[in-house]
Amino acid sequence: MTDALKRLSDEGVAIWLDDLSRKRITSGNLAELIDQQHVVGVTTNPSIFQKAISAGDGYEQQVADLAARKVTVEEAIRMITTADVRDAADILRPVFDSTGGQDGRVSIEVDPRLAHHTVPTIAEAKQLAWLVDRPNTLIKIPATKAGLPAITEVIGLGISVNVTLIFSLERYREVMDAYLAGLEKAKAAGLDLSLIRSVASFFVSRVDTEIDQRLEKLGTDEAKALKGKAALANARLAYQAYEEVFSSDRWAALDKAGANKQRPLWASTGVKDPAYKDTLYVDDLVAPGTVNTMPEATLEATADHGQITGDTVRATYDAAKADLAAIGKLGISYDDVVQVLEDEGVEKFEASWNDLLKSTEAELERLAPSEG
Repeated sequence: MTDALKRLSDEGVAIWLDDLSRKRITSGNLAELIDQQHVVGVTTNPSIFQKAISAGDGYEQQVADLAARKVTVEEAIRMITTADVRDAADILRPVFDSTGGQDGRVSIEVDPRLAHHTVPTIAEAKQLAWLVDRPNTLIKIPATKAGLPAITEVIGLGISVNVTLIFSLERYREVMDAYLAGLEKAKAAGLDLSLIRSVASFFVSRVDTEIDQRLEKLGTDEAKALKGKAALANARLAYQAYEEVFSSDRWAALDKAGANKQRPLWASTGVKDPAYKDTLYVDDLVAPGTVNTMPEATLEATADHGQITGDTVRATYDAAKADLAAIGKLGISYDDVVQVLEDEGVEKFEASWNDLLKSTEAELERLAPSEG
């Protein structure tokens, strides 16, 4: 087997796993992926935790203890999820140390019900950072309008952040701006900028899902020829924006003060349409200084038959612009698509969180000790 994952790493793409469960931690599977599959980070989200905790493997004793203490369901979820993140962070600590803090990171998300509320998001981010209490944690804050000032504030406090649910190029520029503003606040407060890290999670496959649906509805040959092109074009132009922002004079001043670039992270890289090759959003988004967080199936597919042929982003900007322009000419509104995706993204995470609340509450009741 050719080591496509090693080649990907050698091209400057950090490979993170988009999944976590207690079983993955206790079975040694996570350590094995780090050791054998070049995995150097982990991302979680409400859907991942809902799936892991509902499956139940390894959580029963902790849930029984929480039930005995009569904690609220919200507190129970935070105790369970932060325990997993803490343990994963400990497993990844050698990677964190060997990469000078760049990788070896584990992300945990603020309560998605707070996505449109700035002040509670900041409070929750501070609480999560305190609860996990590991230097290699990233607190996930969604890139909603309310999330932007929260990102600035949290970065300004010296807390490292994974900005999530980014779909549009305009919003991505606002995210980078929020990061730089946060670094400027941290600098003014006398904090060590070299200890602050951030990634910007730019979502990929969902863009194709939404735009392909609209192209299919149009049904013309011209429309069908553009299927499968929007997500890559969007992500590649995001990388162009990243290059611009992190070569600006504003950035140069922060760079001089020891700050780290906010790396673009390709999220939602599992292919949704079986007509596309299953490594599409890995093979075709290779660029230095990026992160690709993959579900395990995509990681395995890349290891097995990924085609890593060097940088597949930086020579594509003109073609990417042309593809998005062609889609726009057919009457498909980019602004509408990205707004729909952001709204849906928040709703999906909120629904997963509510499911998690319900299933955890049921487990707390089931495992509650009889009085006495």
